[in-house]
Amino acid sequence: MGLFSSRSALTSYLGVDLGFGGVKMVELANEKARARLVTYAYANLPTEGLEKSMLSDIPATVSLIKKMLAKARTTTKKTISVLPISSVFSSILIIPTTDDKELKDAVAVQAKKLVPLPLEEVSLDTKVIEKIEKSEGVKASSRVLVTAAPKTLVAKYLDIFKQAGLELVSLETEAFAEIRALVGKDRSTMMIVDIGSLRTNVIIVERGIPFVTRSIAAGGDAMTQTIAKTLGIPLEQAETMKRDIKAMQSFTPTGDLFPILSVLLKPILDEVRYSLNQYQQQNGGTSGRIEKIILTGGSSLLPRLPEFLTKEMNVNTYLGNPWARVIYPPELRPVLDEIGTRMAVSIGCAMREIES
Repeated sequence: MGLFSSRSALTSYLGVDLGFGGVKMVELANEKARARLVTYAYANLPTEGLEKSMLSDIPATVSLIKKMLAKARTTTKKTISVLPISSVFSSILIIPTTDDKELKDAVAVQAKKLVPLPLEEVSLDTKVIEKIEKSEGVKASSRVLVTAAPKTLVAKYLDIFKQAGLELVSLETEAFAEIRALVGKDRSTMMIVDIGSLRTNVIIVERGIPFVTRSIAAGGDAMTQTIAKTLGIPLEQAETMKRDIKAMQSFTPTGDLFPILSVLLKPILDEVRYSLNQYQQQNGGTSGRIEKIILTGGSSLLPRLPEFLTKEMNVNTYLGNPWARVIYPPELRPVLDEIGTRMAVSIGCAMREIES
């Protein structure tokens, strides 16, 4: 949808998220280093089409993007998009040097051992998190975030956006887009749990850096199927029930949703605990405590989910608000709040060149 009749002359950027559940896009204008909403659009895939990746039928994906661009009346071709966490290798490396040249060579050697594909077949990105200079009793070292994506995957994204008539300014990982939208400049240690249609991503963020990124094949679609099978109701009804606290309470003897959530969320809860354990082991068990959990994704709107995770993890859990640092007309707040959880990645993408 086009939000404004008068179109801004400000520089704007389009964030596009090609997810398993469909396409989400948000255009933000740079207004004195603050993000202002220009327009947005989203298209959900039908349940029977969820298993099919947007990359498996490029002509259909290009056609859908073009229709969305026209309907939303976007004003820019400058686009930022993301690679899915499930398709990207990411790891924190401890390198015993702070010298830039030695660091570069050492990262290449370690990456060659760790990345599951030959280095010539991947696009490799490195980010130095911190350098610890040599001092009494302390050896010089650097912590480096290494990210690797198959070149064949990157090529598909480049092809899609070129055919759609868009200029792909940057292609990053979901983790950085979500951190930008949901965390901002908060440097506390936290966990982002993104519950999508087919997959759930778990990201542990320390000082704005994703120290742990994991993705499992469990999401809202599996929850819907469990509800439908258990109650013997159609999938459409089960999908609606997931967001209706009264409907969910109607099939519990006491009205307590926690036992139901325990069943629906078991794979996700197991992954959350595993990711936390992995993070704590990275620094020999000396990593700090997770201070909060932020929920996002289309299936994060399960009734009582923040309270449930707060109780299970003993960590305060909140529903993320990716619009928090975006300027928009107040009258749009109800609809933006309703769709916010599914738009975090695309909002974070559009923010990249504004808040950099």
